Amino acid sequence: MVHSSTRPARTPATADIPGQSTATQPQLPLRLSTDIQGDVLAGFKKDHVQLILAKFKDRRRARIWLRRLHERIATTRDVAAFNADFSRARRYAAGEDPADLTAVWRGVAFTYAGLTELLGGAPFTDIPAGSTQEAFAQGPARRKEIVGDIDDSDPEHWLFGAEHQHPVHLVLTLAADRHADLQAALEEERAWMAAQHVAVVFEQEGNTLKEDLRGTEHFGFKDGISQPGVRDFDEEDPERPDYHRTKPGTRLITPGEFVVGMPPDHRWPAGLPGWMANGSFQVVRRLAQDVPGWWEQIEHNLDVLKEHDAVPEDTTKEWLAARLIGRWPSGAPVAKCPDTDVPTPPCADSDNDVSFADDLEGRLTPLFSHLRKTNPRDGLKPRRDGGPIVEEKGMLDGRRLIRRSIPYGRPYDPQGTPAQRADAPRGLVFICYQSDLVAQYEFVQASWVEAENFPERRDPVGRDPLIGRDTDVSFPSRAGETAVCPLRFERFVRTEGALYAFTPSLTALRRLAEGEVPIGGDPPSDQVVRGGTALRRFEVISSHKARFRLEGNNYTIRDENEQQLWVSDNTNPAVAGGTFTEDGDLVLNGPTGEAIWSLGTGGHPGAVLVVGTDGDVSVRTEDGDTLWHSDTAH
Repeated sequence: MVHSSTRPARTPATADIPGQSTATQPQLPLRLSTDIQGDVLAGFKKDHVQLILAKFKDRRRARIWLRRLHERIATTRDVAAFNADFSRARRYAAGEDPADLTAVWRGVAFTYAGLTELLGGAPFTDIPAGSTQEAFAQGPARRKEIVGDIDDSDPEHWLFGAEHQHPVHLVLTLAADRHADLQAALEEERAWMAAQHVAVVFEQEGNTLKEDLRGTEHFGFKDGISQPGVRDFDEEDPERPDYHRTKPGTRLITPGEFVVGMPPDHRWPAGLPGWMANGSFQVVRRLAQDVPGWWEQIEHNLDVLKEHDAVPEDTTKEWLAARLIGRWPSGAPVAKCPDTDVPTPPCADSDNDVSFADDLEGRLTPLFSHLRKTNPRDGLKPRRDGGPIVEEKGMLDGRRLIRRSIPYGRPYDPQGTPAQRADAPRGLVFICYQSDLVAQYEFVQASWVEAENFPERRDPVGRDPLIGRDTDVSFPSRAGETAVCPLRFERFVRTEGALYAFTPSLTALRRLAEGEVPIGGDPPSDQVVRGGTALRRFEVISSHKARFRLEGNNYTIRDENEQQLWVSDNTNPAVAGGTFTEDGDLVLNGPTGEAIWSLGTGGHPGAVLVVGTDGDVSVRTEDGDTLWHSDTAH
């Protein structure tokens, strides 16, 4: 089936669904969504991408601009149907892209400043400390210490997104199979933006690398393999529940981890306004890659390993680089191919079928490797003194990101044109989607990637040497079962710009264009926590006047100004998390799940924990009787 090279302007709800079997509709309802933007769950997956970063000059004209754009935004249904046809044709062609299937997709996201400008006021006013609302409102430049954007990655060096530069209000994404189609769409969008006084601040191109480097990033490694599946969008394997049917090893994650307004997995959802339902938070980062510098460092550290007899004398630089990433250049995981690169056949989709359960100490795939730092899978033993292996379901699934990254710049070639030399711009346009910026992107970046001893071991593991800051790592040595060889890695991937944006639903885009979204968010309401809810450290349950959290080793209640009103009286430091139990007790749990402190309100199945709009927090029976309250109303 031949698709139009440019998606015509039409109402998304009336779009056809070519190639979509009606038999799959009841089982995979998210594939039929005409409300969720197409890049979030389905993914544009185009060879040519351009991001237009722009700002509004006039609110009325901005809404006129958005009214027209709204009709041209790709939906999940549009993109999922096209991708299914494309993948089917590619399988028939033994991995070759079909030349007669092309499309142009558009997506749009807004920064906090952009929504404020578009609405004429703040999109929400309840902004608890440590929440995704706070992260979104502040933006990545103000949170540089959290994600490691310091030194040569400091915002003072950025090309966009820094506070000393023009503000960015929106990110318009255009993606196409053919470069000429993308250029035609860009000319059209730029003209319409100029007519409505929407000023371009920066443009970022991205292109799939060609020939032998196709599908890889600039260091030469296959990219985009470790994507999560999404329940109700991807088909479940009947032989292996919780996993993708056609992509072995790919876990199915609840859609609420990526789409606002749907229940997340084992986490209290951020208290976002109702109009943000079916949207997703977008992170955009321009990551510059020093290709020759990175490979020179690999060769130097390989010499260090050989000098200490930590590896055999015939070990290659590709072998060492594969240990840093966790994969060989083809994408084959080191866990399955420890000695040499063994590429999988085209369209096999098996490179994500990786287990670390038999390598808890990282002797084969090092604990500092990019693969394990960003997704520990089934091999996370967080403490050196033992303790349980962290389950993927819930705790780890809830940290996953949907990545939509693409390279920019020409491949490095010291003998090539000036655009291919060492000092030419090249790198990765990193894009990801999630429902919570703090619990997902920032957590992975701060607590895993940038943590010098995650997981905790006697010999500090080190940061992720691929995307983290300068670091010392403990490289597994062949000298003994626990022997390590210290290595030093400098940073050769620098941040050159970053944004946090929100990708609204098609319904929300229409309401934003018509001026129907209320300033300040929804009115305050009581927050009701049902029995059996896990309470993770620093997650906040807020009713504006009361903010209930697990902080350190105690529960706290703070007011709307973050002044502490109440704290539990636990003195045991071994707190791993908390629970509001099925029988109505508020509990602090130890490392193995045991209760080490409780409020003492158990024995009441059906009871609820209520964080009230008056500032009081209470435990109430199923009949509404108060078992306990904090006496913090104000």
